[in-house]
Amino acid sequence: MTETIARPPRFIAYLPLTDLTPADRNPKRHELELMIASIDMHGLVEIPVVDERTEKTLHGHGRRESLIEMQARGMRAPSGIVIDEDGGWLVPVLRGWSSRSDAEAEALAIKLNRLPGEGGWDPREFAAVLEDLATNEVELFDSLAIPADEMDTLFAQVDPETLPGGGREDETPLLHLPDDGERGDSLSPDDEGRTAHTTCPACGHLFTSSR
Repeated sequence: MTETIARPPRFIAYLPLTDLTPADRNPKRHELELMIASIDMHGLVEIPVVDERTEKTLHGHGRRESLIEMQARGMRAPSGIVIDEDGGWLVPVLRGWSSRSDAEAEALAIKLNRLPGEGGWDPREFAAVLEDLATNEVELFDSLAIPADEMDTLFAQVDPETLPGGGREDETPLLHLPDDGERGDSLSPDDEGRTAHTTCPACGHLFTSSR
């Protein structure tokens, strides 16, 4: 049986993008181009959070900046955004939480950015997902924009025997340029500027980094 809550402690409201005020201080930096590309591809999925006490953005400054830039560039409104009668963008935001002080608001803002990444990645599962994407959904894999050196670090933590396709335990991930295997360890002057690759230690799949 579902019970209806008259006044839920958390709720989603649509606010004009121009009314979504940033916090006075926000130390988090953002890769806006990557965020814009992601929002354009998938829509606005993770919504900003507003502090009821200050009526300012608590979490989601990068999404706010990305949406402002997208609108300024004349890009289409992403899914999740509602267009008002004047053509303005209405943004869904999470409301209902109120800080007790500026210090608490800033501490929580840092936690909301840091804690999701603190657990890290399961290297084996991550490698398997990356391989599936790179094999079957190249556009989605490229949109991840994971640098080759990051994938090298990831694959160095993976036991090849645990991945589909097996592999030898003494094999290590390789970071190389196209066709370098045919030239031995030496690289020709023409290799400069060419895209780096990473090889999966289990299946030999060649991952190309877009960054």
